[in-house]
Amino acid sequence: MKELMATNNLVTISYVETLLDGADIDFLILDQNMSILEGSLGIIPKRIMVTENTLRAARRLLKDAGLEKEITSR
Repeated sequence: MKELMATNNLVTISYVETLLDGADIDFLILDQNMSILEGSLGIIPKRIMVTENTLRAARRLLKDAGLEKEITSR
């Protein structure tokens, strides 16, 4: 799995989930429950992961949706 993006913005995460679902791109959201450890401060960003095979298509999808700044550059 490769990191597509990392953010604390729940609206952006929901939007990206909808985009990826609509494009039939499998993904996984990591660090969703980290707020328990950090005391609900929102310090640790949630990461959206995709397979290496779909990373290019997922990045293109986010760029087309105007979310280019959210994409992890790694």
